[in-house]
Amino acid sequence: MRELTRAEEQVMQVLWKIKKGFVKDILEHFDDPSPAYNTVSTIVRILQDKGFVTHKAYGRTHEYYPLISKSDYSKSHLKTFVNDYFSNSFEKMVSFFAKEKSISVKEMEEIMKIMENEVKKQKTMR
Repeated sequence: MRELTRAEEQVMQVLWKIKKGFVKDILEHFDDPSPAYNTVSTIVRILQDKGFVTHKAYGRTHEYYPLISKSDYSKSHLKTFVNDYFSNSFEKMVSFFAKEKSISVKEMEEIMKIMENEVKKQKTMR
């Protein structure tokens, strides 16, 4: 899956949130100063060319909606991030954030609980 630019990702975040919308609907979800109408319109068309978005036409107006779910993009983006920055090792990534004190003790405990539950679940599936 192709990676999105920062501007494309901002538009996709809005579309994932509102499910579908016209360019004016997308613009309503930007903080001030919001981008120009034509800028968002161009970004949406680029997203359509990349296969992230499609539209339903109402005359000359288009209602846009995502083709790629936020979850699917997140998974793909995270895999690329871990591969590029942590030699494809989630262990190295978690270790990095723990050592940098970016993760609180409470968050580490929650991660450990999640991992323990997942280990149990996968062991019973064997």
